[in-house]
Amino acid sequence: MLMLSDLLIGNDVDTYEDLVKAVEAVARQGEMFFQMDVKPPFPDTPENWEQQLEARFTSAR
Repeated sequence: MLMLSDLLIGNDVDTYEDLVKAVEAVARQGEMFFQMDVKPPFPDTPENWEQQLEARFTSAR
């Protein structure tokens, strides 16, 4: 299971857009489950970040 905190720690992620790209990349590698256990700490994080990340994760698989 992909944890958002692990993704933030284990990748070079400096912006929300970098995070979106990392989520999509992991989904394409075959990850089946994604849990958002922390809020992304970026100033450009939108209010609906949970829905956006879930949608990008699901559509990238």
